Amino acid sequence: MKKISGGLVLYKKDLINQKLSVLVAHPGGPFFQNKDEGWWSIPKGEPDPGEKIFHAAIREFEEETGLPPNGPYLGLGSIMQKNGKEVFAWAFEGDWPKDRQHTCNEITMEFPSGSGKMWTFPEIDRVELLPIDQAKEKLRPQQAALLDRLSQAILWSQSARAR
Repeated sequence: MKKISGGLVLYKKDLINQKLSVLVAHPGGPFFQNKDEGWWSIPKGEPDPGEKIFHAAIREFEEETGLPPNGPYLGLGSIMQKNGKEVFAWAFEGDWPKDRQHTCNEITMEFPSGSGKMWTFPEIDRVELLPIDQAKEKLRPQQAALLDRLSQAILWSQSARAR
C-alpha cells in the first residue's frame, strides 16, 4: 500500500520587507542528531486508519509543535519524496515567536535497526521560523516545491489585491 502523509506549513508575511518566512522542523533521535541541510521537514505525518489526510495534517502539526493551527488553509497539492511517500500539504498564516519553545510527542524505536536497543525521544527536536530561501536549504529537497507553490500563491494574491 502506498504511504501518504499530510502536513501544514505555517507562514508569516513581512509586508514591509516583502519577505516570507516558514516554520520547518528538525527530526529528533540519534540518527538525525548531526544532520542538518536536506534533513528538515514540514510538520507532517501519516493518517490514522479512517482519518482524512487533511485532519491528519492538523493533528500532526499540533503534536509536533504544540501549537494548534488556525486556518484558513491554502492547498499546496502534493509532492513525491525520494522514499516513495506522497506528501499532501496545506499552508496557513501565523507566527512563531523567537522565544517560543515547541512541545512534541515522543516516539520509541529500535536504533540501530536490529540492535535490540530501544530509544525514546521527541519526534521533532526543534522548529524554526526561517526566511523561505533558508528553509528550502534545510528541507528535504522534494519538499522545497511546496514552498515554491506557497510563494507563487502569495505573490498571486498580493498582485490581485493591488489591481
